[in-house]
Amino acid sequence: MEINVKIKLCGKNKIPAYATSGSAAVDLRASTDTSITIPSGGRALIPTGIAISPERADVVAIIAARSGLAIKHGISLSNGIGVIDSDYRGEICVGLTNNSDKDFTVEPGDRIAQLMFMPVYTAKFIESSSLDETERGTGGFGSTGVKG
Repeated sequence: MEINVKIKLCGKNKIPAYATSGSAAVDLRASTDTSITIPSGGRALIPTGIAISPERADVVAIIAARSGLAIKHGISLSNGIGVIDSDYRGEICVGLTNNSDKDFTVEPGDRIAQLMFMPVYTAKFIESSSLDETERGTGGFGSTGVKG
């Protein structure tokens, strides 16, 4: 599936591209003039130099962490995932958290996160005094165990 997305370059980066034909996301790069050091346990907001305008309102752009940064360096997204609403037109910035015991430096042009597009379902909430019964019921937070 494809969607047309207008992109505005508002920094020094180029238009992102899919690395392979099977890639689900494009890499986002740091659009900075200088290095940004994220101290151990610290956070930083990194600009990407792009703003987007999807052709349809029923999609969301999702920012996901890069697995290599997470596993090798302890760098994750500050908010778990990033949600870029279809009507947001500002520069996309990525909040990074350094979960390691060493400072981490982001250099201009470094790949810092991934961007993918997904369909959105909006909910029509219907107030009800009861919900349908299920096998799980109200069990949560580990109620199904960890071993199968």
